[in-house]
Amino acid sequence: MLTSKHVKMKRDFLRMLLCPAMFALILILFFSSVKGQESNVWYVDDVGDGKIGTGVKEDPFRDLQKAIDSAKDGDQIIILPGNYEAIPSPYIEELCGNCQEHKTQVNATRGFLIKNKSLQLMGSGPEQTILITNAGYGILFERSLGSSITGVTITGGKRDPDGNATDAAVVAKFSQVTVKGNYIVDNSHRIDTVVVGIGGVFGRENSELFILNNKIEGNGWDGVALYRGSSAFIADNVISEGRGAGVGITWDASATVLRNRISGFWKGIGTFGNSKAVVRNNAVFDNLGWGIIATGTSFMEASNNVIVRNGNCGFAIWSEEAKGECTNNIIVKNGWREEWVCPQVGIWNYGNYENFSITHNNIWGNEKGNYQDLPDLTGQDGNISVDPQFISETDFHLPPDSPLINKGNPLFTDPDGTPSDIGMYGGPQSPIVK
Repeated sequence: MLTSKHVKMKRDFLRMLLCPAMFALILILFFSSVKGQESNVWYVDDVGDGKIGTGVKEDPFRDLQKAIDSAKDGDQIIILPGNYEAIPSPYIEELCGNCQEHKTQVNATRGFLIKNKSLQLMGSGPEQTILITNAGYGILFERSLGSSITGVTITGGKRDPDGNATDAAVVAKFSQVTVKGNYIVDNSHRIDTVVVGIGGVFGRENSELFILNNKIEGNGWDGVALYRGSSAFIADNVISEGRGAGVGITWDASATVLRNRISGFWKGIGTFGNSKAVVRNNAVFDNLGWGIIATGTSFMEASNNVIVRNGNCGFAIWSEEAKGECTNNIIVKNGWREEWVCPQVGIWNYGNYENFSITHNNIWGNEKGNYQDLPDLTGQDGNISVDPQFISETDFHLPPDSPLINKGNPLFTDPDGTPSDIGMYGGPQSPIVK
């Protein structure tokens, strides 16, 4: 188990990531680049009359990239209902997001480009404003500090032949970007010579992302992926029906991952390399391989998650050096698929489970056992094994008489001050009841 020194270090790290005051400070700094400037509002519409437009409401630009290029730092672009197609351009980069050698040239394409300025791109709702990117890097933010994109559908990406290209509907490099309230869907184009497809939202070199309340569905690779010093606050998204991982945190990236529903991927949530993550109150279900994994030299706190019906194992420790905590989780009914990436069990230790604090979990009904390659922890450190009594197959609320009510880690409390429930509707980051 973790030493008291490790526990203190972990708590300090978590307080820093999740403290509301710290989050508020981040938001203040996030928007400081545009605060105090006089911003213009530009309009774009796809009226299709062959004109260029001047960008005012009465005479909007007809082309979105023209609006982006015309706007100044701090401006807003209102994207009226319609379909907007990017004209793809070659994009050669000297740094590779996911290569062993960072300085590796990559040949890609990009669709819409926001570079060296902060812009607020505001659609009219994802059902009405459709951006068709026609490129590997669909919307590319490069050295764009304090930008946002809201209320659009982002679709129609085209996979690049270079397998090193980190193709995604939204790619951010050296940028600070909020991606909120969008449909990032059906970027599913593939080519036979490349295994990877097109992902949802990818953070690259030193970028800081807020990925909030999006539907990220039906894309050809990871839902959200972070590389090379990027960080993200990933909350309240539906991330489903893709390949790769629902959320992958790699290299030296870091993330706070809260209240997402992740299903239909090869794998659910993973920390790789030397990354760090707080993973709380997510539903990770019906994926083909593992649900949640920690590997490399990464650190993960996984708490109050529901990890259910994943094809192989629910939770995996896949490295001698990975560290963290697994607490307050419901890990049930995993292992319906023939072994692929891990055994058909609840928790699998393929590393050093003594680097993890495994407490107050409910691990029950997994196909080939609840634990493998570590002791059976049922009845120890608050770990139990009972039917959670979910409301339904996809509604993971607990009924009032569930044996998991008030049975969680005593270091956590529910928002009403009672002892934490086990599962995604318990603990300090449980959904706020409206």
